[in-house]
Amino acid sequence: MRHTWQAVFAVAVALLAAPAAAQANEVTHWNRIAMNTLVAFPGPAGGAPPALQIHMGMTQGAVYDAVNATEPKHHRPYLLNRRVGAKASKEAAAATAAYRVLSSIVSGVPVTIAFPNRASLLTMLAAERDASLLAVPESPFKRQGIVAGNAAADAMIAARQNDGRFGASQWHPDTRVGHWWPLLDPVTMLPALDPTPWVGGVRPFLLKSSSQFRTAGPNALNSDAWVKDYKEVKAIGSATSATRLPDQTHNALFWQSNGGPALLWNDVADDLVESPSHSLDMADSARLLAMMNLAASDAAINVWNDKYYYDFWRPWNAITRDDGNPNTDIDLGWTALLTAPYPEHPSGHLGLDTPSLHVLTMFFGDNVHYGVTSSRFGGETRPFDHFSTALAEIVEARIWAGLHFRTADVQAVGLGENVARYMVENYFQPVGNH
Repeated sequence: MRHTWQAVFAVAVALLAAPAAAQANEVTHWNRIAMNTLVAFPGPAGGAPPALQIHMGMTQGAVYDAVNATEPKHHRPYLLNRRVGAKASKEAAAATAAYRVLSSIVSGVPVTIAFPNRASLLTMLAAERDASLLAVPESPFKRQGIVAGNAAADAMIAARQNDGRFGASQWHPDTRVGHWWPLLDPVTMLPALDPTPWVGGVRPFLLKSSSQFRTAGPNALNSDAWVKDYKEVKAIGSATSATRLPDQTHNALFWQSNGGPALLWNDVADDLVESPSHSLDMADSARLLAMMNLAASDAAINVWNDKYYYDFWRPWNAITRDDGNPNTDIDLGWTALLTAPYPEHPSGHLGLDTPSLHVLTMFFGDNVHYGVTSSRFGGETRPFDHFSTALAEIVEARIWAGLHFRTADVQAVGLGENVARYMVENYFQPVGNH
């Protein structure tokens, strides 16, 4: 049978647009496009990990609503209270929703922020949308899917207007003992500041407020708990630590990956969804990614709100300065293995890791084999057999890196769990007979 050149071109474009594993599920295909798009943002434009996570939440929330609108046995929508035909194309719905939200995010970065690759990202997204839609046969069902995708995107874009993104910095400089102070950028010799200090002021997706799960806060500087945390990180977290083992150094660096937890766990989720041993359908894939990313987004907001509320100093601030406690010893030359440009408490990494891993465990159980790929060490992938194992290692890794006191890690895990449980209790429940 002869094929028209248009049909051949459509197939070729579709094959080039996505890796083979992603072709089976347009939800994960566009999740990967979202990751690749958002990580290409400059830091102040939203490329920093907590802001990237918020934008992943926007994207996956809309994809969920679009796909869920086509389901006869659906779950509670996030924003879109609308149904389309049960035979509507889920592929068209997912691609349309993701494209619309991502292009809105790219276009919505204020022009006052340098964004030299804005136009190229918009061009890339349009090409990906065209490829995805070309792969769906023309029919009323395709058109219904596009309608669902546009409706879900419209709802998300409207809901996030004036939500606090790119607002004022929440940092108020304070040189008193116990408060964070920035390091100097070694290139510019200017203070190294948070590229997105507005995250803690963003309106949450699921929570009632950006401080709903306020942590208990850092230990008092005159407490025994403070001394214990101080001495631990001083010994094992320095750049030249004699007590940190080589594999601990390696793993501390491994978890400091470009894009942060959002990219690490979305990549794991996509791999598991596409694995023959799991093979989630598009509806469950969309629900998984929406739950994971919306919970992690709200955790990021609550964590960053806490960071600037407590404004607690980092180990390199504390160890090189007199804290007034006679049981701690100053070391003026102490430096950390890794640094970060914002206050210490609670841990941002673990605040984002925890709800993502909570949702992954809900869908796949804790006894599951998976690989985590970091941007470090040439893109190393490390195997794990439990989500709880990874979380426990990250708690230690942030101390090995000299980034956090243990209390900040433990309280961040609690905050993330609180957000995840609140989401499960209040959102995404099944509707009708399942």
